[in-house]
Amino acid sequence: MNQLKCEMCGSTDLVKQDGMFVCQVCGTKYSVEEAKKMMNVGEESVGVGSVKADTSEELANLYQIARRAKDDDNSENAAKYYDMILVKDPTSWEASFYLVYFQAMQCKIAGIRAAAVSVGNCVQSVLKLIKNNVTSEEKQVEAVKEIAMRCTLIANMLFNGAMNHYNGIDYNIKNNYTQEMLNNCAASREIFYICGDTIELLFGNYENLHPVAVAMWKQAIDMHNNLMKWFSDKEGNKNRILQYVAKIQKYDRTYQPPEINMKSDACYVATCVYGSYDCPQVWTLRRYRDNVLGVTRRGRAFIRCYYAVSPTLVKWFGSTSWFKKLWRGKLDKMVQTLQGQGVEDTPYKDIDWRKNARLSPKRK
Repeated sequence: MNQLKCEMCGSTDLVKQDGMFVCQVCGTKYSVEEAKKMMNVGEESVGVGSVKADTSEELANLYQIARRAKDDDNSENAAKYYDMILVKDPTSWEASFYLVYFQAMQCKIAGIRAAAVSVGNCVQSVLKLIKNNVTSEEKQVEAVKEIAMRCTLIANMLFNGAMNHYNGIDYNIKNNYTQEMLNNCAASREIFYICGDTIELLFGNYENLHPVAVAMWKQAIDMHNNLMKWFSDKEGNKNRILQYVAKIQKYDRTYQPPEINMKSDACYVATCVYGSYDCPQVWTLRRYRDNVLGVTRRGRAFIRCYYAVSPTLVKWFGSTSWFKKLWRGKLDKMVQTLQGQGVEDTPYKDIDWRKNARLSPKRK
């Protein structure tokens, strides 16, 4: 005799209640006759569908368990039960989305890009399921807003996770991981672009969803702009941002886009040597550039000369160990001297040293 086992979730924890065998995990109910067949008949002699349970009740129970796990932020259980729902109901937008969503929530740093891509691809198909299978316009709008809200959560989580990991890498090796960080963050940003575009494509005639698409694009632009200093193709990325600015202003004429960050990381050699534009040594050098060199005519001339030469040096030799070793000692001594003179090494936001030419014209 076979052990009584739930066909929905595989649990063997079934208890007889009110004349029915009830699975204590997913809530599926089986009649006494169905239970006998399940225990007495071998798998080889049971045809597909020989034991039929009430599918609607099974789904209701699974949804209840899955939603409970979702509300508890239990990613593992939520993904498990939404997967089970999807087997029974392939047209479920909720299961289709949350299966991928909660799998992405469990990703490690190395899996951020893949997780973000899977969510972006999923959003397109899920919004189509909502459009084609949810009959009420009110429920469609509600579902789309739910997807947009969850996209905001997961995209920010993945983006911030990638950036925080990158910022925590040792300065000496940080530049080796810049491209990985950029790939992870850009993939996270794409979730917003894709969500906004698909909402506009499928629900463009729903005026109450226009603000949702706009909100997605605005967040994408903010992320995109934050990454600009690392892109080599700044013009191409700027043009893409401007395209979405135009899309936003079609629905929101009051929208004022952020100033697009077209500046590179400057302090080219120091950034190459220390592996980051934001580290104590480079903060010290940037303060010296802006507040000491930048206030004299000779100092500004030196800065311009440096910026004319150093990008090419870094481009040609920045990946070589001898270049970094050559400059590391010189910069370490300079930083130590400046810090001894009171130049701080705390986080620093650049000022435009070029303006000092107008603010202090008499200084030599």
